[in-house]
Amino acid sequence: MKDKLSEAVSALSVDYLDIRMENRWETRIVYRGKKQEEFSRTKSSGGVVRALDKGSWGIVSFTDLSRIEKSVFLAVREAKIKRGGESKLAPAPVINDRVDAGVKTDPRDIPLETKAELMQDFNAKLMDHPHNPSSWVYYKDMTTEKFYINSEGSYIESERIDCGATIGAIAKKDGNVQTSHESMGGTDGWDNVLKVEDMIEPLKERAISLLDAEPAKGGKFDCVLDNRLTGTFIHEAFGHMSEADHMDDNESLQKVMVLNTRWGCDELTVVDDGSGPVGLSGTSRYDDEGVPTRKNFLIKDGFLTGRLHSRETAGKMGEEASGNARAIDFQFEPIVRMNNTYIEPRDWKVDEMIKDIEKGYYVRGSRGGMTNLDMFTFSAGEAFKVENGEIGEKVRDLTLTGNVFETMKSIDAIGDDLVIFGKGGWGGCGKAGQSPLPVGLGGPHIRIRNVIVGGR
Repeated sequence: MKDKLSEAVSALSVDYLDIRMENRWETRIVYRGKKQEEFSRTKSSGGVVRALDKGSWGIVSFTDLSRIEKSVFLAVREAKIKRGGESKLAPAPVINDRVDAGVKTDPRDIPLETKAELMQDFNAKLMDHPHNPSSWVYYKDMTTEKFYINSEGSYIESERIDCGATIGAIAKKDGNVQTSHESMGGTDGWDNVLKVEDMIEPLKERAISLLDAEPAKGGKFDCVLDNRLTGTFIHEAFGHMSEADHMDDNESLQKVMVLNTRWGCDELTVVDDGSGPVGLSGTSRYDDEGVPTRKNFLIKDGFLTGRLHSRETAGKMGEEASGNARAIDFQFEPIVRMNNTYIEPRDWKVDEMIKDIEKGYYVRGSRGGMTNLDMFTFSAGEAFKVENGEIGEKVRDLTLTGNVFETMKSIDAIGDDLVIFGKGGWGGCGKAGQSPLPVGLGGPHIRIRNVIVGGR
């Protein structure tokens, strides 16, 4: 394969050229309620060529190895037709390496029948309650064999195995529908899926308990966020703002994302780390431009200190490539994406955060949300009233909303209980039509003062 790719890369003259090829095997099992919607094993193969010349890209994807030379020719021609500027790529080391998957228990060694029976069992247990039950179960394992080469001399072969499941419980009563879901997944193998069983009973209990909970009251409140919601917040609300390709034509964002400006209290440090921890969904040795991943400090001790880059965005901004150019598969070019994004822990205990709140909420989990770069809205999985430093009754339909910049400055307590979650099953991050991309997210518990709470 290396000889074939090397021959193609050296065929024509441009400022830069790379080829990424992939072979991918997937197993999918899907239940919705009592119905099994999918039970499949598939294989796909293909690649993408990128040519850069005088500031313009030519990008061509292919699914037939015999068309590599033709695809290179077309990509180079496209780049040369459009050229009219200066090619700016941040420098990157020349890498020659082979990366093995390194899973603990390889899902390929688990019989398909065993996988199917386990998902059927999960689904039956999720449906085992009296409140007009329904459910969903998504299982996926995916083996990706990747070959990367560029015109600067790098050649990398790698194997990656993603495996995980997403499950959800649904309960209904008098027109009120409540859901609860969890994901478990990563790159360390089948054992992740076995952990899902422990989530089933708490999920059902959560969905059922929300049926009788009163709606949350809207207003401005002090809120304590659990590890998962902290991760969702920092990924969605702040992480996407840190992706440098958002800044090219967004003058308002450029004014906000100025390095060395204060973004929070002295204790606030936000990290995106593609180099670890091992086994997380966002961990890999190299990104899809062959750049080594690393620990990137986005906020350090309250000040904005970095952003996430591809080689091109780094070159244009005079900064270092950060190892964050990623693509979901061979059909797409790599764009700037997060890896494992989290807030670093400090020394607060959860009960200390709660004790200091006169009136507010303890908020756990996430049922999704939306961001428009500087503005965000998230729906909580569940929440509890906090009055005079004590956790009280459960409430439902609580949302958190606000301006990211102001909300980050309102974080005044950061816990000592860091947890980073891998997105499993079919979960992941979406951007520019590329979804779901495996990522990790998390953090410790945090307290935010005067956050806008939506309710009834």
